[in-house]
This record gives sequence, structure tokens and C-alpha cells, in this order.
Amino acid sequence: MQRRFLDYFILSLKGIAMGAADAVPGVSGGTIAFISGIYEELITTISNVNLSLITTLRKEGFKAFWIQLNGNFLVALLTGIIISFVSFMRLAKYLIENHPILIWSFFFGLIVASIFFVGKQIQKWNLAVIISLIAGALIAYYITTLPSMANNDNPLFLFFAGAIAICAMILPGISGSFILVILGAYKTLSDALHDFDIKKILIFAVGAVVGLLSFSRVLKWLFKNYHNITLAILTGFIFGSLNKIWPWKKVLTWRTNSKGEQIPLLEESISPFNFDGDPKLAIAIVLMIVGFSTIFILEKLGSKKQ
Repeated sequence: MQRRFLDYFILSLKGIAMGAADAVPGVSGGTIAFISGIYEELITTISNVNLSLITTLRKEGFKAFWIQLNGNFLVALLTGIIISFVSFMRLAKYLIENHPILIWSFFFGLIVASIFFVGKQIQKWNLAVIISLIAGALIAYYITTLPSMANNDNPLFLFFAGAIAICAMILPGISGSFILVILGAYKTLSDALHDFDIKKILIFAVGAVVGLLSFSRVLKWLFKNYHNITLAILTGFIFGSLNKIWPWKKVLTWRTNSKGEQIPLLEESISPFNFDGDPKLAIAIVLMIVGFSTIFILEKLGSKKQ
């Protein structure tokens, strides 16, 4: 695929959007990749990373290796993802702690629009597709109800947390950051990024690479052999994740972190009219509309087949 500099710049912008989404526990960068038209190319590119690349490099040179790797695509996308994820993680943490209704309202609108755009890719509806959609929604909903574990910074744990979370990050509807919260690794990773703890970051990164290379092959096979069912499951994942990002919550139980701070452990979604405090309904609705409109912009960019 021939691309111009502008095409790669747009790819980096899509990467920035993916990184920002993945930094928020409850939102998936995979959803952004799907809506912006690069999801299947991303999965195919990742799954093609194997030992044959070394053979190509040795026998045909770096240019052939780079083309087989789809290197320009990866560099452009990963540059945006990494810059955005590292920088936005701090902002996301601040917004979630201080303005939760506002940030969740924006992403709620974004995810609602995503359901429509992912679902419309299903070419043929039948009983198996409908069951797959319902199953995906129930699985994702169940995940959103799980309490988070205690923080853990054991190296082996961080490795497996990276492998599991990266799988979630490339699945539309399943938030990698939220999986980190459930596993008790979100704070450990955010602290490591904040303190530039290279050892912990590298352990997590190695786990992420192993998980990504393994799981991308499974996804590629599913898209090739069960395209509509796979899309239905992914659509269900997105729909089921709405419970996590509903802006108005009631805290059922709390936990105490290492600093003695009270952190919500279990929450349930409630009506804004039953919310204890200012529901900020008007601005929340505006932000939902902004989030909803953002998906239309991303989908329009994706329709250009960048």
C-alpha cells in the first residue's frame, strides 16, 4: 500500500487517539483502531512478525525486511500510541479523580457511536451471529463488575499483566487499562511511568510483546475463518463495556490503598437523578454528543483507507 507523508501523519493521529483511549480504564484503543479503518491491517501486521523476517533481512536486505514488516505503518502508529499513552495517563488519572462525570460522559458518547459503526460491518445476520453478540456483551458486562485486586509489583506478575492487558487493548470494547485495574497493576505501571522505573517498564513491555504476538495470530485466524461471528463478539464487547463508563455511579464498597486513601472497590450504575451530588447533567449531555461526533470524524478518516 502506497502512502504519502500526510497518510502517515494521519496514522500517527489515529495512534494518538488509540493511546489516549487505552490510558482510560474502561475505554479500548482497539475500538478506535476499528472505527478509524486500520484494525485488520494492524492485526495482520502484528501477526506477520515472525522468524521469517530474519531470513528476509539476511537474504534480501533491510529494504525487503522493512516492507515485509510493514515498518512505516508500525512506526507511524506506535509513535502516536506511545506519546499519547505516556502523556495522557497522568491527565486521565487527574480527570477520573477530579472530574469523573465529565470524562466518562465523553467516552460514553464515543462508545455508543462505536457500537453502530462496528456492528454495521457484519455482512450477514443469523442465529450464530446474534448468540455471539449477546455472549460478547455478557462477558464484557461481567468483566466490568469484577472488583480490583490489591496492587502487586512482583516481576513475574507484571510480565503476565502486560501479556493479558495488551490482548485486551487490541480488542474493541475491552479496556486494557481496566484489566490492569482489575489485576491490581494499573497503579504499579502508572507509578513506574511517573518515576521512570525502567526495570518495571521493561518487564511489562516484554510481557506485552509476547501477548501481542501470540493473540494477534488468533485474531487474524478468527477474522479469516469466522468474520461475521468475530465482528458480532466484538460488537457485544463494546456494548457490554457501557456499564463501566456510565458517568453516574454509586460506590458500594471501598478499599484502602498503600497511602491510606479510600478507593472505590465496587460500584453500580445509577440514574443521574439519584446521584448523590451535582450530576452536571447539561454538560454531561454535551460531552456525550461531542464523543458521539468524534466517532463520525474518525470513521470518515477511516473511510479514506489510509
